[in-house]
Amino acid sequence: MGIKELKGALMFVCNGEFWRMGVIWTISLIRSYFNLFLQTHFARKSKLYDRSPPSVSSASASIRKPLCIITGATSGLGAAVSYALAKEGYYIVLAGRSLDSLSKIVSEIQEQIDDAFVKAFQVDLSSYKSILSFKLSLQQWLLDSDLHCSIQLLINNAGILATSYRITAEQCDKMMSTNYIGPFCLTKLLLPLLEQSHIPSRVVNVTSFTHRSVSSMEVTGETISGQCFSKLSSYPFAHVYEYSKSISLAVCLLLFTYELHRQVGLVEKSHSVSVIAADPGVVKTNIMREIPSCLSCLAYYVLKLLGLLQSPEVGIDSILDAVHAPPETSGVYFFGGNGRTLRSSRLSYNSKLTKDLWDASSQIFLERQLASQDTT
Repeated sequence: MGIKELKGALMFVCNGEFWRMGVIWTISLIRSYFNLFLQTHFARKSKLYDRSPPSVSSASASIRKPLCIITGATSGLGAAVSYALAKEGYYIVLAGRSLDSLSKIVSEIQEQIDDAFVKAFQVDLSSYKSILSFKLSLQQWLLDSDLHCSIQLLINNAGILATSYRITAEQCDKMMSTNYIGPFCLTKLLLPLLEQSHIPSRVVNVTSFTHRSVSSMEVTGETISGQCFSKLSSYPFAHVYEYSKSISLAVCLLLFTYELHRQVGLVEKSHSVSVIAADPGVVKTNIMREIPSCLSCLAYYVLKLLGLLQSPEVGIDSILDAVHAPPETSGVYFFGGNGRTLRSSRLSYNSKLTKDLWDASSQIFLERQLASQDTT
């Protein structure tokens, strides 16, 4: 380790956000497993969901195989679940930022699975323009490939842990945009294709146990866009991750999951669309690539000693549980694998917060739609 790297690590350790990650997040994880233990062994009604593989009816023979879109598919959980579902016979659509990484994953899957059907699209979830371009390209590809213009499965997996404030072209915080606003906009844009499926379709939002670290939150346009963080002297990256991967992929993505579940239930044509949250726990991926390597290695070492660290191949268990849960399953939170579900934090069921978040997110979505129309 060089002097420069050591100095950077020491400065990072002096940051309160580091200790929030190291202590509060670990407590949240242990609490999740403790709740799961209590529910499994002492709850009167501890429901386990068996995996039911998708079936294609004769009326939907043109679909041939269910089509699955996976974001953040170039490494870690995204790559592992892509391989697993390709092996099960899904048409896999990989969505990621790096074309080189996407091409590599496509080649690896096709080399290992002879009859794998894999297609890759470049998309930056922090950019509405990129998300809209992806949707249009996807629709055109479906038409050109003579495939039914529908989607059977959308897995919102992409997420980043940025340690500094970065602003997008749309004047939003990059981590909030990638972890929450992007998946929200993508799901809204692809919902018509999910509704057009001849078999029950599903949205799986990959969330994080870190949502349990959030005890309260304020929902405004500034907090959802992350613009409020630009006013702070130092970037509270641990808080932002909780508010994006947890507020989004857990308090935002959990709130979003539960509200989308309610919204699609109100629309007759959407009754076949289910929405589920899946929490893989702690998985060894490159999510901590911006944290000094000596600290991330130490964190993984400690988590491994505690028996809490999983490989991506094991971590996808809860995601596959969510994918293969019976079609009528919706609005639940999978955690711990083996078909087990768990109640998320009390805050994630706050109806007023859910409504405020949905309204604020929908307003951002509408503004971006109008802005894109003005530029075309």
